[in-house]
Amino acid sequence: MSRDLSGAREVLDGDDVARALTRIAHEVVERNRGAADLVLLGIPKRGVPLAHRLAERISAAEGIDVPVGALDVTMYRDDLRLRPARALEPTDIPPGGVDDRTVVLVDDVLFSGRTIRAALTALEDIGRPRAVRLVVLVDRGHRQLPIRADHVGKNIPTSLVESVKVRLAETDGHDGVLLDKPAHDTQAPDEQQEATP
Repeated sequence: MSRDLSGAREVLDGDDVARALTRIAHEVVERNRGAADLVLLGIPKRGVPLAHRLAERISAAEGIDVPVGALDVTMYRDDLRLRPARALEPTDIPPGGVDDRTVVLVDDVLFSGRTIRAALTALEDIGRPRAVRLVVLVDRGHRQLPIRADHVGKNIPTSLVESVKVRLAETDGHDGVLLDKPAHDTQAPDEQQEATP
């Protein structure tokens, strides 16, 4: 399914996003052999509501509450000196921390891998998980680092000049994923992964 919306092509609609998250929630539980000792950490901005939605689905299926938090990676990025200062997002680690737990990092789009590298570094300052896994709603390819997601909502082949825009009800009023080719490409390739704030 794909629709053209004012120059951008919709590659996932709200129902597609919901189905992808339900599938991923079941995959996470199966891989972990249950929900015990899971901690979900969303990477702001859109990774946080995605983590909460996954936790709700896992909790409904397993009958236990799954801790959810947020992990801001801004100060751990390797491009801080190359870009203007950005606002810090909150880091919120659930009670009980991450030591000896399975931490599931949740992000909206996986592109170069640099955001996830920053998240892994940030996690080192918080504790020592037993294992770290990665969930992304969209993998658009073009990796610059040897990082791979454990659970992916959809693989979407892209060119470097295209941008993937994830829209969520919590931040944008509706769910969907758009693929857009800007008229003028002004961003560095490793910065085109993120949806606009």
